[in-house]
Formats: sequence, C-alpha cells, structure tokens
Amino acid sequence: MSYLIFKALVSGIIIAVVSETARRNPGLGALIVSLPLISIMGVMWLWRDTHDAARIAAHVEATFWYVLPSLPMFLLMPALLRRGVAFWPALGIGCATTIALYFLMLWIGPRLGLRL
Repeated sequence: MSYLIFKALVSGIIIAVVSETARRNPGLGALIVSLPLISIMGVMWLWRDTHDAARIAAHVEATFWYVLPSLPMFLLMPALLRRGVAFWPALGIGCATTIALYFLMLWIGPRLGLRL
C-alpha cells in the first residue's frame, strides 16, 4: 500500500510542478509536459513490479502507437480557441476527437500488424 501511495505522490507532484510552471511560463510548462515523464515512470514501476523485458518492450511500443492519435488534439484545441470557441467546448471537441482516433487506432492497428 505504501508503494501505491508513493507512486501517487510522485505523480501528483509532477502535475503540480507542471501546472505552476505553466502558469508562470507557458512555453516551459509545455516543454515539461512534452517530456515522457509519466511513460518513463510507468516503465520504471512496471520493471520494478515484473522485471519482464518482453512486457516492458510491448508496453513501450504500444505507448508509441497510442501517442499518435493524441497529437491532433494539441493542434485542434489552439485552432478552436483562436477562432473564439470557448475553453470547455474546445477541450470537449479535442477530447472527443482523441477518443475517436483511439478507436480508429484500435480498429486499424491490428490490421497493420500492430500488437496493442
């Protein structure tokens, strides 16, 4: 249980640091967010729990493929916001687009030989 609390605290601290940094300097906050910190921590936790190199390799490869459908949101939201769409609808449209692209990835990935 203490290990789970430790993981939650570390993750929460990263989110707090990013949000405070972005409030002061949006570019620096974006740089920190773009780092694959959560992915790296997830891999480290998975390694600590399993020591299974094949599982880690599959996880990291699937992470790569799942990142791709999330990227359009980071272009769509700013475009919507700059065109006067309010924040919450822009976020909702960005999230809905990402979810649709995830489903597309789940459908097309296996047809391309991807193991997701």
